[in-house]
Amino acid sequence: MEQHDTSENYLANHYIHRSNWLRAAVLGANDGILSTASIAIGVAAASDLRHPILLATLAGLVAGALSMAAGEYVSVSSQTDIEAADIAREKEELETMPEIELLRLADIYEKRGLKKETALTVAKELTEKDALAAHVRDELGINEMSKANPTEAALASGAAFMAGGLLPFAVVVFLPLKNIEYTLYGFSIVFLIILGALSARTGGTHIGKSVLRITFWGTMAMVLTALVGYLFGINI
Repeated sequence: MEQHDTSENYLANHYIHRSNWLRAAVLGANDGILSTASIAIGVAAASDLRHPILLATLAGLVAGALSMAAGEYVSVSSQTDIEAADIAREKEELETMPEIELLRLADIYEKRGLKKETALTVAKELTEKDALAAHVRDELGINEMSKANPTEAALASGAAFMAGGLLPFAVVVFLPLKNIEYTLYGFSIVFLIILGALSARTGGTHIGKSVLRITFWGTMAMVLTALVGYLFGINI
């Protein structure tokens, strides 16, 4: 029992199993905050009216969420298609040239540090248990934790974008219009800092680096967008 508990605690200290959904969720939320706030700041820099700012922000929010979900689904689907094709090719090779595939597997283990005889023994034992699984994992580098899920990634990205984008949208709806660009920037930076800290904590990475990175690039995006609005100076 103690050994089982120790094993569970050991696994709990690793975060790689969260990488797929965490990447999609953080990317979606970050884009939601940044894209929506940047659109609002850009339009606010060229307009003194709330209506066009609201309309542009809402359109950007909806379009961004749908685009993020669709893009993530297509991208990850392409990855799964490649993985499926590689697995099918590997299965065919195992059927047509099993001896060569066995030596390939043994060579992989030998390069990882096992002695030649030990590597061959391990390869034989794993081949006897499940040859395809062994080759998919160790030759192709595909496992359950890294295997892509298009639907999961699309839903996580789209929902996260919408959740992130609603924050600057709420600022446009409820806060005074005067100096709204600066208000949007301030609130958005706070939102991005919170997101960076949460994502770093969830992923077990350095919080300071994550916050600094997300704050710097967020500031750059919003400043450049505001600059475009001021340069055009269109009174919408």
